[in-house]
Amino acid sequence: MQDFEYLMPTNLDQAIGLLKKYENKAALIAGGTDVMVKIGKTRKAPDVLISLRRLSALRYIKKNGGYHIGALTTHRMLEQSTLVQSELSALHDAASQVGSVQIRNVGTLGGNICNAAPSADTAGPLLVLDATAVLEGPLGRRRVPLKEFFTGTYRTVRKPDEVLVEMEIPEDLGRYGSAYWKHTRRKAMELPLIGIAVALKLSQDNSQILDSRIALTVAAPTPIRAYPAEDFLKGKVIADDVLKEAGRIASSADCCTIRTSLRCEAWYREEIVRVFVPRMAKLAAERVKNR
Repeated sequence: MQDFEYLMPTNLDQAIGLLKKYENKAALIAGGTDVMVKIGKTRKAPDVLISLRRLSALRYIKKNGGYHIGALTTHRMLEQSTLVQSELSALHDAASQVGSVQIRNVGTLGGNICNAAPSADTAGPLLVLDATAVLEGPLGRRRVPLKEFFTGTYRTVRKPDEVLVEMEIPEDLGRYGSAYWKHTRRKAMELPLIGIAVALKLSQDNSQILDSRIALTVAAPTPIRAYPAEDFLKGKVIADDVLKEAGRIASSADCCTIRTSLRCEAWYREEIVRVFVPRMAKLAAERVKNR
């Protein structure tokens, strides 16, 4: 068992103060579903663990001039939210597939994003929903578009004395149709071999794609947007050949750097992207039409 000091601040100011005091000797813990596993695997613990569990003010889902989701919102809260299910569907798809119900009851959205694993389930949906990460530290609050948040595998722009407090999503994105596919080897608790999120905005008659966003996880060292595939779709009529070409572009080196790992061959990941980008685009379009 690794020895560390465990502190539980009761408000955000206390948490930031402790981070400033201990600097690189401290680590934040929310649900602990990532942090404790990492400590167990590496046999290396920080000197101080600062728990955010008592910061209940950071646990919410609100719509007010946009969507605001507190960093301590659990995946189970996202899964059970009718607002998220109906208006931020890709995020609902992802949250409902994180681990088991027990894990979803304690694992948090902020923890999933700050852990910055290339396979993070909620990262792809938040990218296509144009989310912004709100960070707070000793110098106040700052906002970072999520597409600029990840700097490498398990690395982000968050400073050692900052806390992720909220994810903001523009209200307009709630009118998009969105969907997320987590491809795994089995229907059980599993990390994705590849993750695909798509969001579409359609014309009044639902025949033309006015805007598109495509995000991929496990396709690069960080969760990424597939910009060339997005640009190809914009202004196009929804048709099988159009969506098929978008899938081909998304799976190409122009969009991603898919590699072979112990869990999966690169060629198979590329094939899943090629096939499931069109499928998720169709599902996103159907969700627009069904509103």
